[in-house]
Amino acid sequence: MDFMKTLGIIKYTFLAIGIALLLGAGAIGQHTRSFLSNAVSTDGIVVALDALSDRGSTTYRPIIRFQTPSGNVEFRSSSGSNPPRYTVGDTVPVLYSPDKPSDATPDAFFSLWGAATITGGIGLVFFTIGAAMIGLARRSSRREAYLRTQGVPVQARVQGIEENESIQVNGRSPYRITAQWQDPATSQIHLFYSGNIWFDPTEYVTREHITVLLDRKNPKRYHVDVSFLPQLAT
Repeated sequence: MDFMKTLGIIKYTFLAIGIALLLGAGAIGQHTRSFLSNAVSTDGIVVALDALSDRGSTTYRPIIRFQTPSGNVEFRSSSGSNPPRYTVGDTVPVLYSPDKPSDATPDAFFSLWGAATITGGIGLVFFTIGAAMIGLARRSSRREAYLRTQGVPVQARVQGIEENESIQVNGRSPYRITAQWQDPATSQIHLFYSGNIWFDPTEYVTREHITVLLDRKNPKRYHVDVSFLPQLAT
């Protein structure tokens, strides 16, 4: 698969997962708010600890008994910890729905909002990464378009071709052309790096100089023209 297409799939997949998780977190939060709107508060007693082992890790969930007008009810908390947060005999504030007392929960932040918080946090990470990748790509495209029409062309000497190891897709890194140019007005040396090239361009870079388009106001903004290279087949 074409590497640029792969990157496109990755960034939009991250964005879609992030949006889905954030919507899920909102739905979970709305369910919790609906539960709290008619929940009844009471005290319960921890009567046992349920040990749940998974992949070598054990968490302890309290089994809590409380009294309702219809009789005693026991439930297992949906959240656990290691070491256990409660011990047998502890008194625990409990919230329950009069219509379904078995769906009770300890009156604690993590028991009420933990699922929404974790889901929303993971969703925010995915959304931020996807949105940042899309934003950077669009910003780069806008800058390139601007420099193609407004940039000052200079001839920079080709220094070499290197792998951009800061980026990896499917275990491979792109290449980029490096070049330098001395500003005749200031005698300062400027180093330039081309955009990412998803094939080895070594045999096609036979020239000593390469065109670089500079922003008149800010030489740190530039575009290395690699239009002379062949296009990668998709």
